[in-house]
Amino acid sequence: MPAEAAAACTAGTQADFNGDGVRDTAIAEPDATVAGHARAGLVRIVLGGGKGVVEISQDTPNVADGAEDGDQFGYSLAVYDVNKDGCSDLAVGIPYEDVGTVMDAGYVQVIYGSTTAVGSEFRSSGFVQGAAYPLGDVPEADDWFGYALAAGTSSTGFPFLVIGIPGEDGTAGADMGMVGYVYGPEHDAVSVTQDSAGMWEEAEAYDRFGASVAATDRHFVVGAPGESIGTVTFAGGVQVFQPSINADGVPNPLFGLGQARTVGTNPDLAAETDDQYGTAVSLTPYRPSTATSPTDSMLTVGVPGEDLGPTADAGAVSVYQITAAGTLSETQWLTQDAADVDETAEEYDYFGQRLAAGNTNPAAVATASTMRLAVGAPGEETDADARDAGAVQVFPLLGAPGATDSLLLPGSGIPSAAAARQFAGISIAAGGPSLYVGMPYGPVSGKAVYAFPWTVASGGAPTQTWKPGDGGIPAGAGAFGATVR
Repeated sequence: MPAEAAAACTAGTQADFNGDGVRDTAIAEPDATVAGHARAGLVRIVLGGGKGVVEISQDTPNVADGAEDGDQFGYSLAVYDVNKDGCSDLAVGIPYEDVGTVMDAGYVQVIYGSTTAVGSEFRSSGFVQGAAYPLGDVPEADDWFGYALAAGTSSTGFPFLVIGIPGEDGTAGADMGMVGYVYGPEHDAVSVTQDSAGMWEEAEAYDRFGASVAATDRHFVVGAPGESIGTVTFAGGVQVFQPSINADGVPNPLFGLGQARTVGTNPDLAAETDDQYGTAVSLTPYRPSTATSPTDSMLTVGVPGEDLGPTADAGAVSVYQITAAGTLSETQWLTQDAADVDETAEEYDYFGQRLAAGNTNPAAVATASTMRLAVGAPGEETDADARDAGAVQVFPLLGAPGATDSLLLPGSGIPSAAAARQFAGISIAAGGPSLYVGMPYGPVSGKAVYAFPWTVASGGAPTQTWKPGDGGIPAGAGAFGATVR
């Protein structure tokens, strides 16, 4: 763990790895070849203000371990300030890292920012399961430690990192899942399963608890898309926590969520086989009109396998408000068939496969223009020759979904002609004032990351583009932009 940087960083800007007060952008290419190792993976930090591009891999000085075939360094990313020096730090998930002879056990690296740019001044911190490491347990084949990451700083000021381990096996069976919770500047840590004290559901085989995670400074959530609800298999579930250690020695579990808890009159709200509720989760801070600060969180849960009547796997999204008191209310049920929404629900759209919620002014009372939600629908097709071209749909998080929604498609907003199996919407992220849309699956000329204003109109153009071969980013044919932060 590094000491505080001698040259102070300018705190207060999200994703500012060199501490100059200008936002930077981390773009992962987990399929990249590094030093001859296929799919070893790398991350590029595009420094804001035109200050260059920093490339980070496991062959970079100050980054532990080394590049190996199939590691997929950068499969997941999270940003937080772990040593509280004002510079952002980057957590990198490497879920297919072999630990010794244990295949695909997984590994996480935290790479520290500094005034001389991320990764250049301090040795990285590595997290892996094992008796000599803070998370205990043991590495096992196909644990996928680091498959998903989320991070924040609690309201009491301690940094925390949530590590998804959806392939963890246990007494409940294969792939029951687990999360690692690493907190404080000294990397205290605890592991949490669905058999931990206070949890909503019990661990079961193939729950894959930890396949998705998200966090604000007030709450964090863990998705278990394989969760069974009664006898309904792969219906999915979500557990909500406060980032504070309780008397049982684990982060405080508030409640669990799943479809069919209260069915009401809408049959689509009932749990069904293969709904996979919780495949994607997103959280963003929320200041209600009665509060003086962002005390609450808005939670969105993707249900990409949701059938809408006879329309199979059309997909849906549930939206909730989590209050400071720990209570919950569902505020929206989003589908592409909602009133006045651009586009309509179709078979195999998988609407909700990815989510990114953003608040462009969290200190202010929230409005429909400052709180927005991007929903990925990677199965969307624009015509018969562009099957699975994909789409990104943007909604207000408050108010009627069709009031100010917008639709971005390849060739209409996304500057890449529509083609089969582009899967637009498979990589989206909230980038402060911007929505990031990654297009890692091409075609080659269209591989890029695009930044759009959150209030973009349907078919509107991006305000910024990062592309291999331009702006100091090396040319290449890997999955550029598979993950963005």
